[in-house]
Amino acid sequence: MGRITTRRRVTRVTVDGGAVRREDLLAVEEPLEIRVGGRALAITMRTPGHDFDLAAGFLVSEGVVSRAEHFATARYCAGATVDGENTYNVLDVTLGPGVPAPDPSLERNFFTTSSCGLCGKASIDAVRTLSAFDVAEDDLRIDAGLLAAFPDRLRAGQDVFEKTGGLHAAALFDGSTGEMLVLREDVGRHNAVDKLVGWALTQGLLPLRGMVLMVSGRASFELTQKASMAGIPFLAAVSAPSSLAVDLAVEVGMTVVGFLRGPSMVVYSGEERLVGGLVAAHPGSREGAVSL
Repeated sequence: MGRITTRRRVTRVTVDGGAVRREDLLAVEEPLEIRVGGRALAITMRTPGHDFDLAAGFLVSEGVVSRAEHFATARYCAGATVDGENTYNVLDVTLGPGVPAPDPSLERNFFTTSSCGLCGKASIDAVRTLSAFDVAEDDLRIDAGLLAAFPDRLRAGQDVFEKTGGLHAAALFDGSTGEMLVLREDVGRHNAVDKLVGWALTQGLLPLRGMVLMVSGRASFELTQKASMAGIPFLAAVSAPSSLAVDLAVEVGMTVVGFLRGPSMVVYSGEERLVGGLVAAHPGSREGAVSL
């Protein structure tokens, strides 16, 4: 696992008075400074690994790049510490010819925590970024039974979570075939999505038409926006979306499904893209839930 996990001595305690001392695996969390053309743009707390994809996805989310040719190169910067050792925690991106440098207003000269990718922006107006892609025109239709299988497949692919219990995950599924194209894990749910989107950018796959973004936690405003910026028409989550996430999804024409667990799910927007399910009507069912 390299720098993705680390071992620490822990004590497992039970209420009956038992205590066992042993080694345990923890998910690593370290800062990554993203520079563009040598100029610092942002610092985010992340799990090391797929850092180039993370930087690329972050730039897609911020509207700086939208095509593979916009992202020329990325390299780790040496001399990141006093003694000149390369910590692999500073990354410098070179944009493609003719691509404008990020607006100085995007600079975030402080740490962004692993749980909050929008902390560097002051208001909803400031965080709203217009996508180069129109997800409303995407004619994706997906069978509810196919969609219901995605959480288990996501969970089965979470190798580091299996060892540490401490990472979020995001996966990209083909809405027609159900094929999982890529899965990424990170201590930050927004980083996991950025790593996934960055991979897609470098593969020349944007916009991600006909795709489903599946996330292991809740669907926040930020994740909805990241999906929109990548041209993803469908966001599914095992937990709930926020009100702002649903508002944004309705505005841009995205489908959002939450509480995707077992044979049921809740559709919050874009219900026309989901086929093959029945609206649950039994007592105690969550309003708007779909059962298979």
